Amino acid sequence: MRGFLGFSFTLILIGLFSFIFMETTEEFYQLKTLHEVLDEAVEVSTIQLPEKSIITDSNGNVVSEIYAVENRINLSYEEIPQTVIDALLSAEDQSFFDHKGFDIKGISRALLINLESQSIEQGGSTVTQQLIRNLYLTHDQSYERKLSEILYAYQLERELTKEEILELYINIIYFQNGVYGFEAASLFYFNKFAKELNVAETAFLAAIPNNPTLYNPLKNEELTHKRKEWILDKMLETGSIDEDDYSIALEEHIELNLGSRVDIYPDYVTYIHTEFEQLIGLREGYTKRIEHARDAEEKKTHQRDLKERVEELLTSGIVIETALQPTAQKSTVDAVNAIKGSNIQGLQGASVVIDHAKNEIIAITGGRNYQKFDFHRGYQAYRQPGSAIKPLLVFAPYIEETGTNSRTVIDASPFSRNGYNPRNAGGGVYGNVPMETAFKHSYNTAAVRLLDTMSPPTGFSYLNEFEFDRLVEQDLNLPAALGGLTHGVTVLEMTLAYTTFSNEGKYTFPRGIRQVTDKEGNLLYRWPDKEKRMWSEETNQIMQQMLSLAITEGTGRNAAFSTSGYLGGKTGTTNKVHDLWFVGASNRYTTGLWLGKDQPASITSASSQHLHTKTWREIMMKLDH
Repeated sequence: MRGFLGFSFTLILIGLFSFIFMETTEEFYQLKTLHEVLDEAVEVSTIQLPEKSIITDSNGNVVSEIYAVENRINLSYEEIPQTVIDALLSAEDQSFFDHKGFDIKGISRALLINLESQSIEQGGSTVTQQLIRNLYLTHDQSYERKLSEILYAYQLERELTKEEILELYINIIYFQNGVYGFEAASLFYFNKFAKELNVAETAFLAAIPNNPTLYNPLKNEELTHKRKEWILDKMLETGSIDEDDYSIALEEHIELNLGSRVDIYPDYVTYIHTEFEQLIGLREGYTKRIEHARDAEEKKTHQRDLKERVEELLTSGIVIETALQPTAQKSTVDAVNAIKGSNIQGLQGASVVIDHAKNEIIAITGGRNYQKFDFHRGYQAYRQPGSAIKPLLVFAPYIEETGTNSRTVIDASPFSRNGYNPRNAGGGVYGNVPMETAFKHSYNTAAVRLLDTMSPPTGFSYLNEFEFDRLVEQDLNLPAALGGLTHGVTVLEMTLAYTTFSNEGKYTFPRGIRQVTDKEGNLLYRWPDKEKRMWSEETNQIMQQMLSLAITEGTGRNAAFSTSGYLGGKTGTTNKVHDLWFVGASNRYTTGLWLGKDQPASITSASSQHLHTKTWREIMMKLDH
C-alpha cells in the first residue's frame, strides 16, 4: 500500500509540475518564483569537468599524463563524432532534442513498470536528468531524488543549449576503470581516438555507462557485447544506421587494445611539477604574497592557496611543454645509476644537464634508481659544495674587483685568521704561485686569502645574485671560500650558476618549462626572458681558461675526453670526503654532478676511484655524440 501511495504521489507531483510548466500565462507569478529557486540551486556557470593534463618533451611527445582519479579528455560538441551521439541517444534518450529536460511519457512508463514490480527498477531518465545526477545529485534510488532531478533538469535546459548539454553528458559519463568521457574511454579500451572508431566499437563503448560495473569490458565482456547488439538495434530503429551498416556492425570483430597511462622519466617529471608551482607563484603573484606575509600563519595561507591553484590548473586540461631531451635524460640517468666501479653501500648521486645555448634544463636526475615523487637529490638535497664554489664566490669576483688575470701571482702560503687555519689537500704547503696554478690544483689557502683580501661581503654580493635559496647571513665568513655553508646548495643551483661561464658572464635563468598552454595551444604561462650580467666578458674569458686548465692539467683530469670543442670544470670535495662534486661545460652543455650519501658519511673510496669526474665524463661524452 505504501509503495502504491508513493507512486501516486509522485505522479500527482509530476502532473502538477507539467501543468505549471505549460500554463505559463495564468501562473506567471508562481513560475517566476520557481525559476528563482532553481536559479539559486543550479549554478550552471560553475560547471567545469576535471580533465587530465599532460607534460611533453622537447619534441612535443607526451611523457606524463596528470590526473588523480578521473581520467578524462573533454571534447567540444564539434569534436564529438556523430556516430557517438547517435549511439548514446538511441540507447538513452531518443526524444532528447524534443523534450525540455524530462520526458513525461518515459517517466510514466517507468512508473507503471515499477508499480507492477513494487520496486524502482526503471527511472525513465533523460540524458539531461542523467547529467544532473552526475553534476548535482546522488545516485540514490528514491522518489524524492527523482523529483529533484526533474526540476534541476528543467532548469538546466533553460540555461544551456541542447548541444551544450550533450557535450557535458558525453564528457562526464563513467566508463569504469577510472575512465570518464567518451574520448578517454576510446583511448583506454581501443588505444585510438573516438573519431577513429567504427560503428561496432562505438556501440560497444556506448553500452558501458548504463551500468559500468555490469558492463565492464575487462570483467564482463560478453554482457557488454549483448548490450552493444541492443544498441545497434536501437540505432537501426531510429535510422541512425541502415540495414547494411547494421549487418556489418553485428559481424564486426571487436578486439580490446588497452592503452596505458603515459608516465615516464620520473626524475624530470617530478622536477617539472615543482617548477610549474614556481611559475604559477611568480606569474599570479603568490610568491610575492608569501615573501611579504606578516606572520607564519599568513604565509601558510598563501602557500596553501598556491597549491590549490596549481591543482586547479592541473585538472583543467593544460599542456606543460618542456625542454626534456629523452636521449640526454636516459643517458644521464643510466650514468648515475651505474657509477662504474663503485661498491660503496648507500652511495647516491644526482646530475643536471643544461643546454646553455638555449637556456634550458634538458636532463635532471633525482638519485640512483629514482622513483617518482621520492626525495629528489637533484634540487632538494642541500649539500656543502666544497671547492666547486670557488669560481663563483672567490675567483670570478676577485678578478672582476681587482682587474687581475690568470698569470697574476698570488700568495698560497699557510693562512691563519682568528683561529681559522685552512689546509690544502694532502697537507701541501705552497708559496707565491700564478693564480691559474692555485685554481687548477685547488689550493685552499690561496682561495681563502683571496676572499679575505676582497672581504666575504664582496664575494657574496656576486653569489647572492644567483638562485641559491638557502644562503644566510652566517655564511659571510672565510670558510665559505671552501664551501663551508650553513645549509649548502643543490646540484641544480650550482649547475644553473655555472652556465654564466658559458654565456659571456651573463646569467640567463635556464628553466625546464618552455611554456604552458591550453589543449588548443593558446599560451597561458611562460617564464619571462631575462638575463643578468654577473661579471665582464674579460673576467669570464679568464675564468673559462682556468676552468679548462683544471681539466687538462689539474684536479679534473679524469673528466677529460677527446673533443674538438671546449671543456672546462671544477671539482669539489668536502671535509672527511662526505661529498664529491664536478661542475663543468662543453661548447653546448653545462653539467653538474654530486656524489654522496643521504646521511653524510665518508666516501673516500669513491674519491680515490675518481667516480665523480669519470661519471661526469661519461655523461658529457654521450651528449657530445
